[in-house]
Amino acid sequence: MHSPTDAPAGTWRQLLSGRYLGTATVLAGGVALYATNVYLTTSLLPTAIDDIGGQQYYAWTATVFLIASVISSMLVTNVLAARGPRGAYLIGLAIFALGTVVCAVSPTMELLLVGRTIQGSGGGLLAGLGYAVINAALPRHLWTRGAALVSAMWGVGTFAGPAIGGVFAQFGAWRWAFGVLVIATIAVAALVPSALPAHEPGSTTSSPVPVLSLALLTAAALLVSVAGILSNLAVTAAMVLAAVLLLIAFVAADRRSRHGVLPPSTFNASSLKWVYLTIVVLAVASTVETFIPLFGQRLAGLAPLAAGFLGAALALGWTLGEIPSASATTPRIVRRIVVSGPILVAIGLGIMAAFLTEHAGAGAGAMVAWVIGLLVAGVGIGIAWPHLAVGAMTSVTDPGEGARASAAINTVQLIANAFGAALAGVLVNIGEPSTLRSAQLLLFTFAAIAIIGIVVAARALPRTPDKIDSPEIVHDAR
Repeated sequence: MHSPTDAPAGTWRQLLSGRYLGTATVLAGGVALYATNVYLTTSLLPTAIDDIGGQQYYAWTATVFLIASVISSMLVTNVLAARGPRGAYLIGLAIFALGTVVCAVSPTMELLLVGRTIQGSGGGLLAGLGYAVINAALPRHLWTRGAALVSAMWGVGTFAGPAIGGVFAQFGAWRWAFGVLVIATIAVAALVPSALPAHEPGSTTSSPVPVLSLALLTAAALLVSVAGILSNLAVTAAMVLAAVLLLIAFVAADRRSRHGVLPPSTFNASSLKWVYLTIVVLAVASTVETFIPLFGQRLAGLAPLAAGFLGAALALGWTLGEIPSASATTPRIVRRIVVSGPILVAIGLGIMAAFLTEHAGAGAGAMVAWVIGLLVAGVGIGIAWPHLAVGAMTSVTDPGEGARASAAINTVQLIANAFGAALAGVLVNIGEPSTLRSAQLLLFTFAAIAIIGIVVAARALPRTPDKIDSPEIVHDAR
């Protein structure tokens, strides 16, 4: 069997013109919808809660979306096996559009959360299908270009989301931002019948869904989310402790399962568990961006558009960090890069926390410090990320688990994002009614988590003098 690298590499012109233009548009469009929605929602949410209330559920908008994404991402293979690329995409787009419509018409935060859950169910399918369908919809010589195009959509979402959400929020028309997203979803769906192949029975094999593991994870994340809206600190602490116990139960259940969320090598003497734990630390830290637009509006008096782009600063640093880092190949340098990741995250979040001020009191200098802090934290995540992907593939004891270990990175990240968003909600609510205290508590706590992550990152990659292959930048569900 030949590898994709045996075939001559295709060109961007071949991918983005002629017969494959529609295919490329659908693959990229599905991920772009998911990514844009993430940043669109965070930029318009402060305006939305001023309209419909429910600030205590602020973090839930991210948590329920991510939990639903985790569950549906585990179903990608099964949906492909049952419906094929064309049917799977239409299902994902239809669910995503339905959830977006519910968000657009929601009169209360509770109904908005229902919409976000439906959105996440469709979004998790779209994010997974963007990669899973490449080999069926494109010729082998265009696989690398197709994967790069799909990955680039996260950069598009970083800017399109805050721009769309911020503009509509600034004019008090936040519901119409979701309306634009619905129109874009319909446009992508219209291309699917002609751009993707129909179902061919037997072309994809379904796999058992780890129901027990997913149920334990979902219950744990929801417990932390509920803890975030309670005013009694003792009850909050008890619920967080219960969530930790459920996570321990998840590890035990997944370890015994033949078809768990994580590959079996996670639980043996390999370094894979440390790779995943490093990813968890970085992914949890990244969820501070959920509250950055709120802090920007409440503490600095920024307009919704400006606050939205402030929230995207961490994601921009992530992208800027991973591009040059991916070219590093010397094991010693790679290991230092990975360990430096959590260090930079801690420094960046600490910088922003140190320059927080009360409402409208942030001058130009403080705002520059905020942006620098978020960029530094984002760079810390970005420089480590591509090497952690390679570390996952090379640390398994069974060579046949390499692909599964790599695929689990996205699942681990989504799980960590869900718990990070829930924990962020707990910390912010503990700090209420002072937004300044909430912001300081969130940023300093997550900086402390990043410091703990330095020890984890040091064990993620083995000390070895051998040369390793240059890693490629991989997809991240930011």
